[in-house]
Amino acid sequence: MAKDVKPRVKVPKSAAAGEVVTIKTLISHPMESGQRKDKDGNLIPRSIINRFTCEFNGAMVVDVTLEPAISTNPYIEFDAKVDAAGDFKFTWYDDDGSVYEDVKPIEVA
Repeated sequence: MAKDVKPRVKVPKSAAAGEVVTIKTLISHPMESGQRKDKDGNLIPRSIINRFTCEFNGAMVVDVTLEPAISTNPYIEFDAKVDAAGDFKFTWYDDDGSVYEDVKPIEVA
């Protein structure tokens, strides 16, 4: 399990019905490829975020597969249409089986 993994998400607090909003996500994660060595010459085990999903009120908005070449602390930005108030649920899946989640509400003004 990666240490000090912290998801961060920026979602507007409110939007008009039918408005398209921009959502920004970043997760602090070392994204080890499994090819680097530590100071003693031992391989550092592979540990990457391999999948990211976002759901809005239970409906899938985005589902992304991430590959080993992705950078440390992956940043993902995307647009989503908001038809009603609800919750965005963000999920990051790690190679080691760890799952990191965050939920952000949005109101319809």
